[in-house]
This record gives sequence, structure tokens and C-alpha cells, in this order.
Amino acid sequence: MIKNLKRNISLKPYNTFAIEAKAKYFTDVFSISQLKNALQFAKENNFQFKIISGGSNVLFVEQEYEFIIHILIGGIEKTFESEYEIHYKVGAGVKWHTFVKYCVNKGLGGIENLSLIPGSVGASPMQNIGAYGVEIKDVFKSLTALEISTGQLKIFSLKDCKFGYRESVFKNELKNKFIIIDVTYKLLKNPKFNISYGALSGLLEKKELSVSTISDAVISIRQSKLPDPSVIGNAGSFFKNPEVSNERFNKLKEKYPEIPSYNLENGNVKIPAGWLIETCGWKGFRKNDAGCHKHQALVLVNYGSATGNEILDLSDEIVSSVKQKFGIELQKEVNILK
Repeated sequence: MIKNLKRNISLKPYNTFAIEAKAKYFTDVFSISQLKNALQFAKENNFQFKIISGGSNVLFVEQEYEFIIHILIGGIEKTFESEYEIHYKVGAGVKWHTFVKYCVNKGLGGIENLSLIPGSVGASPMQNIGAYGVEIKDVFKSLTALEISTGQLKIFSLKDCKFGYRESVFKNELKNKFIIIDVTYKLLKNPKFNISYGALSGLLEKKELSVSTISDAVISIRQSKLPDPSVIGNAGSFFKNPEVSNERFNKLKEKYPEIPSYNLENGNVKIPAGWLIETCGWKGFRKNDAGCHKHQALVLVNYGSATGNEILDLSDEIVSSVKQKFGIELQKEVNILK
């Protein structure tokens, strides 16, 4: 038996969607040894388990889960310093924005554009989180993960992680096979600022550039565009922005001249999912307590007592609608826990 095992726990406080679900067994994990004990407990009792941390990118769709392991492994440790760089190894359970503020306060550059993204450090490489022209892969050094089947620790390099747009090896071929323990990032002593996104450059037009001013600008934009999970349940962007070929985009533009887009280095074109969803008429839609946010169509919300399945059903309807109108199949960014 593990020491801090809890029974019949409500999972509502552990997910930003504020979905009500139960965990038959629940444990907080603060170390590798505690994680190994929890996995052993699950194995001995033949329990199906789910791993959560910040709970900002998950949707609970079951009424009850057998065993929830809550990752709270902490720590921020400097592992390398040169004239130009500092590397920090950060525990998977550290809140992402806590680490961003830590670096911004030291004047270190690299992740200021990723300010106020909810969730934990451990989720950052899984999703290859990104915003305003910066992704985790741009500052990533390595990570440590525990292999569930063997209990062994493995170091993953940048190449090993196979990062893509909101993608990594941990969401594909290694899904549910490893648990991230810590992540090491490379921060710059002499920051190279990225304010290529219009909204960001506009806010900073008359300001002296620094990691602090960029971070403040990003926070301001995010707060103006996205609903606060403490006020209304949501997990931020529910869908990825789809990527299409240049040829496909030109055909869409003939029919929809106003369609917004971003040219990608690989020659493809990225189309804002929010625009596609809004054009299909979903912005502000509400059915019972599941809805599409009135200011940001990319965000699905729980107005109070929506179930995970009601949110999921709404997302499926939106996917179907966008595919029918534009021939584009939206991909869900949120992790559906079944």
C-alpha cells in the first residue's frame, strides 16, 4: 500500500475544464521513488491508471477512473552555464508559468513568448507547446522519462522527441509508454527577441524590448483573448490550426477571399482553426452547459455542469461541420482521457 493513497476523490479541482469525475484511488507523486511505488501498486492490483499533472489539457469523459497518479515532481536546478547560455533541469510537476517567471525575472531569454500558458513543465514537450512564433523545441535540451513497463529511466534528446506542430513521440508511438520526470531547457543570457506576430509587435511598438516587456505583452494578449479557467471551465485551444498544401489553400481562397493564413517554412499554409469554426457559425454556441466561447471560437467551455462527453460530442459536431464546409478535418489538441 502506498502512503498517501486517497479514495473516492473528486477530480473537478484537478482539471481546468472543471468536469466532475471520480477517482476510485488517487495519489500525489513528488519523487521518482513515489512514482515507482504507485506504478507497482497499480500492477499488483491490476488497476488501469491515468497520469495527470496541471490538468489544463485534459478532458475527463468517464464518470469514474480506477487510479489517478498526480505528478507533482518539483525543482529548478541549474545544470550548465557558459558565456551565452544557462541550462535548467525542471521537475515535471512545476507549473509552466512559474518557470517562465523564474527565467524572465533573471532576464534570460527563450520562453518569454510562452508566458501564461497553463499546465505543467512535464506537458510542455509532450505537446511541443508554442505561441507567438516560439515552440518548446526551440529551447529544448533533453528530458528524463520513466519507462512504465521496466521502471527504467531514459534520457531523450531533441531528435529522440520527434517534435512537430503540437506533437511529439510521446503523443504517437510512445504514447502511454513513458512518464516524463524532468525537462532541461536552454536559456539565453543575451536574448534574441521574436515579435514577428502582428498583435505582439503592435503592443511593443513604442516600448524598449526586453524579456519582461515581451512577457507582459503576451500575458495581456492572452488575457484579452482567452477565458480564465478559474471563471469558466476550459482547456484553452481545443483544436490545432490545420495545415494544408499551397495548392489546396489557393482553391479555398478563390471561394473564401477573406480566409486568413500563415505561410510555413515547409511550403504549406496554416489556417486558423478559430476562423474555420466561427465561419461555420459555432462561435457563442451553447447547448446545456457545453459551449463554444463567445469571444474565441477555438475554445470550448463548460458553463457549469457540462459532462466530458457533452464537450466531446460538441467537438465532434464542430469537426464534422468544418469538414463538410471546407474539406478540412480538425485535429483535437486536448487529451481525451478514456
